[in-house]
Amino acid sequence: MTELPRDEKGWRKLLRRIARATRNSDEAEDLLHAAFLRLAEYRRENRVENPSAFVVRAAVNMKADEVRHRRVRNETPLDVADLVDISDDQPLQTEVLAARERLRRAEMGLARLSPRTREIFLMHRIDGLKYREIAERLGITVSAVEKHVAKAALFLASWIEGW
Repeated sequence: MTELPRDEKGWRKLLRRIARATRNSDEAEDLLHAAFLRLAEYRRENRVENPSAFVVRAAVNMKADEVRHRRVRNETPLDVADLVDISDDQPLQTEVLAARERLRRAEMGLARLSPRTREIFLMHRIDGLKYREIAERLGITVSAVEKHVAKAALFLASWIEGW
C-alpha cells in the first residue's frame, strides 16, 4: 500500500498496521489521526513517496516519543537546586501574535464546517474523546466519526495553508 487508502477497508488495514506496530490498539485511532495531520503538514514542503508508510512510521515514532517522555518524567528526580536558575519560558510577543493569528484562522475555518462535522471534530480534539465514545454519544458508527474528523482535519489544513 503506497498511497493512502480511499475506502474504509483500506483505512481499517492501516489502523491495524498501526495497532500492531505500536502494540496498542486502544490508541491506534488517535495515533492514525495525529500521524495523518503530521503527513499533511510535512507534504506542504516535501514530497512523500509512500504516504501509508509515512503515516505508520509517524504513528510509531509518536508512540515511542510518548513512552520515552513518560519514562524520563517518572525516573528523573527533581532537585530543588535545579529550580534556582529557571529561565523565563514565556513565549515572545511575536510568537504570541503569530499563535493568535493561527487561532483566528482556525476559528474561521471551523465556522465553515458543517455543524455536525464541527461538533464531532471538537469532541475529539478539544474534549479528548475517542472515536468510539463519540460514536456512542451521537448514535453513529465509528466509521462516520472517522470520516467527519478526517474531513475536518483536511479542510482545516488546506484552509489555514491557503492563507
